[in-house]
Amino acid sequence: MSDLPRKAVTRTAKLAALPLGFAGRATWGLGKRIVGESAEIVGRELQQRTAEQLFKVLGELKGGAMKFGQALSVFESALPEEIAGPYRAALTKLQEAAPPMPTRTVRSVLAERLGEDWPELFLEFDDKPAAAASIGQVHRGVWHDGREVAVKVQYPGAGEALLSDLTQLSRFARLLGPLVPGMDVKPLITELRDRVSEELDYGLEARAQQEHAEEFADDPDVVVPAVVHQCDQVLVTEWIDGVPLSEVISGGTREQRDRAGQLLARFLFSGPARTGLLHADPHPGNFRLLPGGPGGEEDWRLGVLDFGTVDRLSGGLPQPIGESLRMTLDGEADAVYALLCAEGFVKESIELDPDAVLDYLLPIIEPARVEKFTFTRDWMRSQAARIADPRSPAHQLGRQLNLPPAYLLIHRVTLSTIGVLCQLGATVRLREELEEWLPGFVPEEGVAAEELAAEA
Repeated sequence: MSDLPRKAVTRTAKLAALPLGFAGRATWGLGKRIVGESAEIVGRELQQRTAEQLFKVLGELKGGAMKFGQALSVFESALPEEIAGPYRAALTKLQEAAPPMPTRTVRSVLAERLGEDWPELFLEFDDKPAAAASIGQVHRGVWHDGREVAVKVQYPGAGEALLSDLTQLSRFARLLGPLVPGMDVKPLITELRDRVSEELDYGLEARAQQEHAEEFADDPDVVVPAVVHQCDQVLVTEWIDGVPLSEVISGGTREQRDRAGQLLARFLFSGPARTGLLHADPHPGNFRLLPGGPGGEEDWRLGVLDFGTVDRLSGGLPQPIGESLRMTLDGEADAVYALLCAEGFVKESIELDPDAVLDYLLPIIEPARVEKFTFTRDWMRSQAARIADPRSPAHQLGRQLNLPPAYLLIHRVTLSTIGVLCQLGATVRLREELEEWLPGFVPEEGVAAEELAAEA
């Protein structure tokens, strides 16, 4: 394949082919039905062809287009099965692979950034990429000190491609509706555009990853590879083997699924508490299951990759999240409403019924009400349908709520993680993790819920 397409006109043409392709295939499907093929068979073929084109275009463009595809992939569990099924395989591919950058381009970047004698830094270097991501690809190698390493090389022109793709995709947002029926993709694209530009700075990524690596160095459950070397467009980290989470989703054992789900929830809530950073890219391609957990070689640990996008939370996750969640579980409608108003989730110009707000929230937080909860696609779809149905009270109330900017990334990461848990079908002791790591979820001794609400 050729180098990463950089000209805006070329990339725009490719992206424009997506909605145009949908229209063309719909016409083809109509013709097939006229000659007598069943609508069900034709529909499946249409969706499969659309999925194949989606992967081809987003995968070749990489940049923001591929990042958009990865973001969609964690939400597929909320879609009806007849829609989600044909897309699942193609979107999962985006989490683990994409057409590779030519060897000559990789070597050119390494020579420019590490020096012409860059091969001397490695005892071994594999020209064939081990993985591809939205703005770079990873090569396996052996560092000069004998450590196995992952060498992340940024695509030339990735920055220009990121911003161009997401700008163009936002223009096509309405036409991209067939990808995610019932979901407004424009805010998702806007939020991605605001955030993913950070991923271009491998210095920021190296610092975030090293802070996690040091904090979790002796952790029995979570493994974060240490940073070995970093410079513009190149990031070298220790290599970790393991089973990609996408493979656990598609064919893992019940034990693997439950263990992966538990550790994913643990990392989501413990990371900010321990490092002041929230890993903000929780798609399955960034996680591995490694043997050697607390129970021995038959047990599992969670390997975490890619710290290009993080939310900086110096005090951990905001305490009002834990307080409002606990008070909702306790049925404290007035206290919950007061706290949501104080934090900006309800604008001053809006007045809502506290009991209605409580009824809106309770089904969403069902996993925190019980000792163990099994996350399923059916549960995720039921929640999405309840909120998306314009006829439902939940939809009407949800439209009046506000999402403060400070909570935007936290909200997306939490929803994405829940999406992955539903893809896993994992049974998770979520309440245990909340009690351990979420500030405000366990009340301070002697402080009543009413007093906390009054303070808010």
